Amino acid sequence: MNLLKNIHREITPLSPEDSFLVFDRVKKEFDFPVHFHPEYELNFIGNGKGVRRIVGDSIEDIEELELVLVGPNLHHGWQTHNCKSKNIHEITLQFHEDLFNEGLLNKKIMKSIKDMFHRSAHGVLFSKKTALEAHDRIKQLSKLDGMDYFLEFISMLHDLANSRNQRLLSTYTTNRDSFDNSDKIKVIYEFVQEHYDQKIMLADASELINMSPVSFNRFMKKRTGKTFVDYVNDVRIGFAAIKLIENDASISEVAFNCGFNNIANFNRVFKKLKNTTPSQYKKEFSGIKRIL
Repeated sequence: MNLLKNIHREITPLSPEDSFLVFDRVKKEFDFPVHFHPEYELNFIGNGKGVRRIVGDSIEDIEELELVLVGPNLHHGWQTHNCKSKNIHEITLQFHEDLFNEGLLNKKIMKSIKDMFHRSAHGVLFSKKTALEAHDRIKQLSKLDGMDYFLEFISMLHDLANSRNQRLLSTYTTNRDSFDNSDKIKVIYEFVQEHYDQKIMLADASELINMSPVSFNRFMKKRTGKTFVDYVNDVRIGFAAIKLIENDASISEVAFNCGFNNIANFNRVFKKLKNTTPSQYKKEFSGIKRIL
């Protein structure tokens, strides 16, 4: 099935210290390929009739609006397909898999949310009624801060978990050992997260897991679908995207603070990965807010 040929591991901008990331945007088309990541993702689509949704082995054209919860490492993506709208409204909320630890999830009061998280391994499609009711709440989340956000988020998850007419999308679940549970990958992930703003040498990274540079690059390509250089650039651009929309630093300052010592190279890599220039991105996504 060529729709699923190039599934890749997305490097989200969430750092280990962050809790949530909200994207709220109106777009003409979907141009991001089918992907997976270890974070949970709650995705609302409005004005999307004719858009094709891919979650696991489920491939369907959607109606005017929908709300889907995708579990960690389950591949997913939305494609413009037969959608005629030029004002597709997308709100994406991503949060860490370990945001709620087992101790909390095992409490009786959290049972419905815990059960929903288990179901999300297949992808959960909520009813149109639930999507409509949740829309305003999801939209307002990006306007809240800190604990107000967290409390409203838990309340919304509780309501979603107890909503009626939910439907599982994929018939299979994901292999939880596919990325973050690989000890070697975890070592590299943590190393790059900590040193993305510095010069990172292939030889230094390969030495961390006792591999030759050639074997290490082959290992990274197999595990992430990217060379080590491309992987590092993904992480750096992820951090750069957040810095562009969270503060007033210049584009050159953001570039240098994210490990790029050449502004032209930064612009080129950013355009390649984000399909837009840094300045356009800053303008387009000024409504995005990261919650710490």
